[in-house]
Amino acid sequence: MPRAMNVVPNRGGRLLLALLPFMLIALIYVVGSAQRRADNPDDKLLPPVSEMVATSKRLATEPDRRSGDYVLWSDTSASLQRLALGLGISAAIGLVLGLAIGLLPVAGAGFGTLIAVLSMIPPMAVLPVLFIVFGLGELSKVVLIIIGVTPTLVRDLSLEVQNMPREQLIKAQTLGASTWQVAIRVVLPQIMPRLIQGVRLMIGPAFLFLISAEAIASDVGLGYRIFLVRRYLSMDVILPYVVWITLLAYILDYALVWFGRHAFPWAYARGSR
Repeated sequence: MPRAMNVVPNRGGRLLLALLPFMLIALIYVVGSAQRRADNPDDKLLPPVSEMVATSKRLATEPDRRSGDYVLWSDTSASLQRLALGLGISAAIGLVLGLAIGLLPVAGAGFGTLIAVLSMIPPMAVLPVLFIVFGLGELSKVVLIIIGVTPTLVRDLSLEVQNMPREQLIKAQTLGASTWQVAIRVVLPQIMPRLIQGVRLMIGPAFLFLISAEAIASDVGLGYRIFLVRRYLSMDVILPYVVWITLLAYILDYALVWFGRHAFPWAYARGSR
């Protein structure tokens, strides 16, 4: 009798198992929405799917009467620009500092403890400070993402460098490689897949920091829109926006996986990660 841990579903089975939880959640929502509307026709907590579809269509295809913008797309564009800037800068800083701290003992002794302490600071706790220092514009929102993401990436990459086989570094030096050559030609290619994985794991926290900043001080963005309509209990706007944010995060994650598989296929030789 095969053990459960050894039962591997085929492709069709995996697809069915992947869809099953979503179908169950949708069924529970539809039943709950119908029950609440039957008890109270004016209930706003669980709007019918048809109502949310109609609202989403209006936000995506009809210009706003006040600004003339297509609300969904203008919010999405503003949020994605902030997210891309924050994650891009965080990845660049994390790569440079992580490589330096992991490879150079002097850098590790000088900055390792500092990065460890900074990574323990709750980013939301310094949000008011960022608004005071950088103002209420775009910079404070991007800086919040950087503060929330960068220390974790630096620590993760520095540990990845330190866990590399020491023999590789010794052999490279024996062949005459300088510190710079070891960093660029030996260490860097091996930690790039780890950087991609780290950025994937930080997409969710980055969205959290972004939406929090937009909710407090912004006039456009996904987080701004959610907190703007909450006072009216407009769940037909809030729930589609939550689903849309989740879909965007999944697309970004999938894009990073695709890039990693094509740029560093050797890192995925043992299967998907």
